[in-house]
Amino acid sequence: MSDCSVPSGAPNQAPGTERPRIDVAVVLERTAQPNAWQDWSFRILEVVPHEGAFGQTQRKVFDDGRVSRWLYPGFTLELFADECKGYFLNLTSGNPCWFVSYRPVDGDESMVEITAASVSYIEADRRLFAGEQVESVPLAPELCQWLQAYTNDHFVPEETRKVRAMSFLTPEERERQGRRARAQWDSGGEA
Repeated sequence: MSDCSVPSGAPNQAPGTERPRIDVAVVLERTAQPNAWQDWSFRILEVVPHEGAFGQTQRKVFDDGRVSRWLYPGFTLELFADECKGYFLNLTSGNPCWFVSYRPVDGDESMVEITAASVSYIEADRRLFAGEQVESVPLAPELCQWLQAYTNDHFVPEETRKVRAMSFLTPEERERQGRRARAQWDSGGEA
């Protein structure tokens, strides 16, 4: 687990100030010919606080001929109030984590491009749906507390609406709901 410290930008900031953010780098492990069916495999090892000495471009930090480790610096996690549901889902999962997304580099199957480091479950789902690989690595307890404080301040749960059981509806109301459902089905879900 990475040893991140609590970012300097407090989550309880006054209105009109910058959003809470932290700069991070991603450590990726690449293995040559992990099995008979793959030429390369990739695994996210950790997300660490960004340091100025890392620079802004990816670089190899270890290579033994078969396994290499790469540092991908320059990612910023910025918290947004409208992503709080995704933060909430992550925090309540039992294993809060970073979601790191990547995709193959065009024309070079031996390399990948890291596209994001996020803590939003919903953003990770969107990236998976877009065809990117998404892996998770544990989120440090200090960052969990930071994220929890922000989520507590900004998350507004959606109100659940009670649905009246069909058995309590009059025959006319059941018919009306049936017509509405058929109309939605016929129009492709839009009514």
